[in-house]
Amino acid sequence: MSDSMNADPAELQKFSDLAHRWWDPESEFKPLHQINPLRLDWIDAATGLTGKRVVDIGCGGGILAESMAARGAQVTGVDLSEKALGVARLHLYESGQTVDYRLISAEEMARENPEGFDVVTCMEMLEHVPDPASTIRACAALVKPGGHVFFSTLNRNLKSYLMAVVGAEYILKLLPKGTHEYAKFIKPSELARYVREAGLDVEDLTGMHYNPLSQVYSLGPNTDVNYLMRTSKRG
Repeated sequence: MSDSMNADPAELQKFSDLAHRWWDPESEFKPLHQINPLRLDWIDAATGLTGKRVVDIGCGGGILAESMAARGAQVTGVDLSEKALGVARLHLYESGQTVDYRLISAEEMARENPEGFDVVTCMEMLEHVPDPASTIRACAALVKPGGHVFFSTLNRNLKSYLMAVVGAEYILKLLPKGTHEYAKFIKPSELARYVREAGLDVEDLTGMHYNPLSQVYSLGPNTDVNYLMRTSKRG
């Protein structure tokens, strides 16, 4: 599939190497486990997940996908890491949830299922792909008119570099060194432009904050480092 090349082989390898630790809440994926209730509630509050058809782009080991299924959504998880998907499928035996995991690119998925979903999520992924605009166009193609697409990524500025790279990877060791490449971070204004060009409208922009003293994440107005964007499809 030609569009599967909108992936950095080194990035895929990095997450594949850690895949077996995905569901360990004390592993390198601890931050994902900690932020998941926040992003899940944020998505659910906006869409009412029960009964909705949802596709999670860049689902990895399935932390968000599985939790949306637990809220009553019909979830498809899409990723290009075979190892991560293997871990995700294995965990379904433990949790008893139902998720359809597929090894396919977002672009290919969009060609197969145009306007096939009520909700599309693409969280903590855009900063890891060579062409984020292509991924965003695919997300826009996948969602029905009036449906919602959710993104989360990292802002690009000195503060985000110090906190998300230097602080999180080297000082606090919340993430493995090399998890993030600062040049791939995306400013909210840039993401908003990509979104509009793809035929989506921005409905909400909110920041995600980490307090290193309490070790607690929270949502709020400050988008300097991590942020989430809710969009809807025109029509």
